[in-house]
Amino acid sequence: MRKNIDPNMPIGKLHEIPNFLPPPDQLIFPEETVKVTLVLTKNSVDFFKKQAKKNHTKYQKMIREVVDRYARKY
Repeated sequence: MRKNIDPNMPIGKLHEIPNFLPPPDQLIFPEETVKVTLVLTKNSVDFFKKQAKKNHTKYQKMIREVVDRYARKY
């Protein structure tokens, strides 16, 4: 008689790994933000909206990230 092996079950001796992650409230690094009014072309906004939908995020967040990366580089 063959034993059925469940591939989802661990193999070998188990040992506990110490928790090395900080609590969730320490994972968030608040940054000072400033609200601005910005006029963009319709094509640019449509592009970011399309990409945001594909990546399941917000288009404003994507635009902010692009500006932040540009500012860090220069």
